[in-house]
Amino acid sequence: MASGTAAVRTGRTVRAGRTRRAGAVGLVAIASASAALVTGAGGAHGATGGGDGGTVEPGGGTGGKHGYSMRTDARFAPPGAFVPSAAVTYDTRLVPAGSWIEVGQRSAERGATTVKLRVTGLKAGHEYGAHVHRKPCGADPAAAGGHYQHRPSTDPAAVNPENEVWLDFTADSRGAGAASARHDWNFRFGEAGSVVLHGEQGGSGVRLACFTVPFGWT
Repeated sequence: MASGTAAVRTGRTVRAGRTRRAGAVGLVAIASASAALVTGAGGAHGATGGGDGGTVEPGGGTGGKHGYSMRTDARFAPPGAFVPSAAVTYDTRLVPAGSWIEVGQRSAERGATTVKLRVTGLKAGHEYGAHVHRKPCGADPAAAGGHYQHRPSTDPAAVNPENEVWLDFTADSRGAGAASARHDWNFRFGEAGSVVLHGEQGGSGVRLACFTVPFGWT
């Protein structure tokens, strides 16, 4: 964002024609940074992704018979940041503003789903919990709702990596981490909306950050 703004200001000091061109470049850069790459069919919040692949903002598709593939990334920003982000940090000590997250999903036509997570810029050596949650992120950490569960239950025993999508990881010396989870089931229509980073690994822990993700279904 800073480089796009600088380009616009430079254009104004030269002539209006450059201002328009520099502004257009800045808008393209912003759109590219916030977009999600979606292919196939399926999605969590109603926007449509092309069957031959395409770039859309987080929103997903409409369900389909050919599986679903998605990858989206963002930089974390605090709630109420001047430039809003799909990734919100509630604890800038453990999830600094500007740190990066990427989430991908690949679902087969009749079930098996793999979710992958990558992060950079977090606190080196910290053990993070991460789960798919039911709702999109908000300024309040509770906005994301509870964990997505394949078989919804109030029984504490149902909080486990077989019934939920757990993506726990430990940040390396550079603050980077990655995780992957595979299940033989798929998400239900509109019931998975985000990935939440927690302060500790396992089934609970304080919510450090949240990333709204266009999870899909088939």
